[in-house]
Amino acid sequence: MKKTGRDYIVFPLDVASMREAQTMVRQLGACVGMFKIGLELFIHQGPGVVTMVRDLSGAKIFLDLKLHDISTTVSRAMARVADLGVDLVTVHTCSSKKMLEMAVQGAQGKVGVLGVTLLTDNDGDTLAKGGFSNRFSADPQALVMLRAGMAKDAGCAGVVCSGQEAAGIKARFGEDFLAVTPGIRPGWSLTPGDDQKRITTPAQAIARGSDLLVIGRPIRDADDPAAAAQKVIDEIESALENKTAV
Repeated sequence: MKKTGRDYIVFPLDVASMREAQTMVRQLGACVGMFKIGLELFIHQGPGVVTMVRDLSGAKIFLDLKLHDISTTVSRAMARVADLGVDLVTVHTCSSKKMLEMAVQGAQGKVGVLGVTLLTDNDGDTLAKGGFSNRFSADPQALVMLRAGMAKDAGCAGVVCSGQEAAGIKARFGEDFLAVTPGIRPGWSLTPGDDQKRITTPAQAIARGSDLLVIGRPIRDADDPAAAAQKVIDEIESALENKTAV
């Protein structure tokens, strides 16, 4: 089935209360393809928030837990996640290939495991200060590709990466390996002091091969979130038409 602009949009429920989350799901359930449940909401509300999203919308569910622990612990945690009936869940790739393999094993084929390669508020300067060699601090994409390779070899469904790296991910690891892209900022929403450093517009991300676009603030902070989502949908569909025409 051909994806529409709506199918590409992942909206993060970056709130703590169930009431706020319910409001957003009701506002945007017809406008986005997937809702992302992050740490704040999941810790505060627990698995019940997954049930709420499923009951109030037909959207898919992305549980963004960024699991990172010893391999056995991650595998056991992933087995519990698999029972929740979500579509995607994240683990960090900064540990080991064994941990990633155990995460996939724990998922039991019930949920797609995504490896988080490098957080989009990290850049070369962040890596240098974190002790990474010049090989990676001068070229963060090299680290992303290294970690994506680990995730691919471990059997992950794909990775979370910036739009700047999506083309390289697709070229090296194939079209079926998901590239999920946060740090998306439509041109009309760019603001000074944004904490995201490796950002792209929806059109740029689509052109580079991103499969899912995580778009929060530009939609959430708009006077009319549903109208803002539709504006993003229009931009995505225009980018898809241009990509097909090339």
